[in-house]
Amino acid sequence: MRILLKPCVDWGIGSMDKLKLQWKIFGFLLGFCALLLAILWIFQTVFLSDMYKFIRKVEIEKAIALVEKNINSPKLEDVLYELELTKEIIVRPTQDFAPPFRPVPDRHNRRQPETITKAREFVLEDGNKISLTFYAMVTPVDATVSTLQMQLLIITGIMVILATLLAIIISKHISSPIEQINRSAKALATGNYETEFHGRGFLEIKELSDTLNTAALELSKVERLRRELMANISHDLRTPLAFIYSYAEMMHDFPQEVTSEQSQTIMDEAKRLTSLVNDILDISSLETGIAKLNKIKYNLTESLRKTINRMSEFVKNEGYKLVFEYDKDVYVLADEVKIIQAFYNLLLNAITYSGDDKTVIVRQSIKGNMVRIEVIDHGEGINQNDLPYIWERYYKVDKKHKRSIMGTGLGLSIVKKIIEMHNGEYGVESEVGKGSIFWFQIEFE
Repeated sequence: MRILLKPCVDWGIGSMDKLKLQWKIFGFLLGFCALLLAILWIFQTVFLSDMYKFIRKVEIEKAIALVEKNINSPKLEDVLYELELTKEIIVRPTQDFAPPFRPVPDRHNRRQPETITKAREFVLEDGNKISLTFYAMVTPVDATVSTLQMQLLIITGIMVILATLLAIIISKHISSPIEQINRSAKALATGNYETEFHGRGFLEIKELSDTLNTAALELSKVERLRRELMANISHDLRTPLAFIYSYAEMMHDFPQEVTSEQSQTIMDEAKRLTSLVNDILDISSLETGIAKLNKIKYNLTESLRKTINRMSEFVKNEGYKLVFEYDKDVYVLADEVKIIQAFYNLLLNAITYSGDDKTVIVRQSIKGNMVRIEVIDHGEGINQNDLPYIWERYYKVDKKHKRSIMGTGLGLSIVKKIIEMHNGEYGVESEVGKGSIFWFQIEFE
């Protein structure tokens, strides 16, 4: 039995999942209308007689309270007349009371009207007491029920027709924009990032449409930058590989003519390939959260000074000049290796685009509880429209990729990730023709 039942349950759930939203909404609305009609039928037929009796009892209790309030009032007769006229409640002295209607034996199986009789004793102003009997007849409701049933049949037919039309209109109105968004989403899934979403009619659908439009825009940017990255990395890989292959081929064909310059070229190009691969691995580990911080308290100023000195020795033969400006040594609690990696990337970037004077200035300053590191070059500068995007992965200001003096072109993205991991701040100030100031700041001890 278990084996037979399980496919039936799965089939039911699967069939529900395959129903269109339009028909689901239609079914829910129609079911809701049917429930309202059922409740209306129950209260207007099954409980009608009991509710009528209850209401008559409540009316008699209210009549007793009204008479008690006016028992010594000269308007008492008007009150009694009003009760008999409007509520059909007869009030008589108990000793003189005789029911105006007496049920007779039921010979034709017809229901006789029920009556409600209650006697109450009231105290007059002179201290005497008077007993009054309140009499009300519960009119048979059979004719009323038949009338209501006929009306309910007509109302039910009208409501079913109107509910069906309303359910179709509402379900179509709700499902149409969602179906349109679904079609656009399928087009987006195939790689058509120019797809636009036009959800209207409801705030949630409009917000979903806007979100998907933003997602499509960002995906198109990522796709464009990915293609640029592949082109740039292919260029960076192809050049050193071509150098290595050509020099290795020359050394193979003419082993007696091998020079130290040729072997040095192979070593330099291999080092460049290693640097490119390391940067790709670094940014990948930073973005996936694999890289963790190893914070220690150390002398940031001394660490920067050593890095600048090493770099100065490396580039001095090419005419570059590195200047370090600071007031005092600053200690920070941070991951020294990663902070130096971020600073090193900014330094390489400044050297690559330092301009004709080949001078790079590194400035350390204190602002409140933050230490700010600025790397200043006097190169071509960056257009203001490009500044918000230069920290993004794969973004290049110069669309015509060129081989930099050193580095891989992924440095700024690595800087961004490292400084964000330290809860620091970073930024750039640049003016075309005058150079750029790249900076970051973190808290210090």
